[in-house]
Amino acid sequence: MTDSPQNSEKPATQAVTSGRRKEWTGPVVNPPVWRASTHLYDSIADLRSGVSSNADGQFFYGRRGSPTQWSLAEALTEMEPGATGTMLYPSGVAAIACAMLAVLKPGDEVLLTDSSYDPSRSYADAFLKRMGITALYYDPLIGEDISALFTDKTKAILLESPGSLTFEVQDIPAICAVAKEAGIVTLLDNTWATSRFFAALENGVDISIVAATKYIVGHSDVMMGAATTHEKYWARLRRTAQQLGQVVSPDDAYLAARGLRTLEVRLRQHEQSALTIAHWLKDRPEVGQVLHPALTDCPGHEIWKRDFKGSSGLFSFQLSEGDEKSRAAFIDALTLFGIGYSWGGFESLALPVDPGKYRTATDWTMAGALVRLHIGLEDPEDLIADLAKAFEHYNNAL
Repeated sequence: MTDSPQNSEKPATQAVTSGRRKEWTGPVVNPPVWRASTHLYDSIADLRSGVSSNADGQFFYGRRGSPTQWSLAEALTEMEPGATGTMLYPSGVAAIACAMLAVLKPGDEVLLTDSSYDPSRSYADAFLKRMGITALYYDPLIGEDISALFTDKTKAILLESPGSLTFEVQDIPAICAVAKEAGIVTLLDNTWATSRFFAALENGVDISIVAATKYIVGHSDVMMGAATTHEKYWARLRRTAQQLGQVVSPDDAYLAARGLRTLEVRLRQHEQSALTIAHWLKDRPEVGQVLHPALTDCPGHEIWKRDFKGSSGLFSFQLSEGDEKSRAAFIDALTLFGIGYSWGGFESLALPVDPGKYRTATDWTMAGALVRLHIGLEDPEDLIADLAKAFEHYNNAL
């Protein structure tokens, strides 16, 4: 097992070995759960040195973590090629908010994709606005033409690819290239793919963010976020998180690390089952279009094929003739799909989505109601049977 912050092992091996050096684990397999607010010093001299140090592995106070949190942060860093460090947060929204605060100040402008996760929009339109920071939105398929939107005040771009409702895949390398030329920081919500399917920093992103609540934890029992960056922004990201008092509990960090160990096999099963169901849906007469980046007719598919190493379990599909009533009848009839927010856990979920009301830079013109599915780890044949039965209820409600 390597003791370096980066290693050359394959992703499946990294998911098992990362963050498990002996400094964190001792003689056991998993890092123990260190529950501690107060860290004790042997002397006043040690106390003074603790104040001056600020790195994982250096005890100071519980808010800066312990081996349980440090090992998880190190694992996520090791799994992101080109990364220097990772900060952990109590939710994905906290990770997005704190990362943006690390690179923005009053008077700045930030560009956000028009397919942004709704809490990201809410944060930008309300909280950042109160700080004197202006949020502007762009077409997710704009590519390098985003440079036409740059002004002297543009300091950051928040990308999300694919969008978590409508699944447009952005040309991240092209956007990051023109942003870098203009001195603009790029942040990516990479929750859908994780570093396993999209190496964000290698593709030009400055700060890669995930709602670890989803695929990293994988079991729908922990809220957590993470932001990973390279050397240029690491000190700023870390300082901002600490000044805002961001910390995750050691118990949550332990559960996230345990989920991480099976990330490879879970993601591959999510991918395989989701593709099976997406192709089945394409052949249903009730379905107009399936919005899955791995399907050829999904916006940005060619970019996905070029840049991504796989696809996860989240996608949407259009009910071509349905309305709110018939869509509700469809979702209510499902028994293996829960109705709820979030995704990335072992269970399948279904959710009605209405992207048009969140758009400001682009118009959502697709007719018919949308349903977002997260395909869990159940047998896909059982899930298909559940969906088929729900379509009967849908047709009866038309």
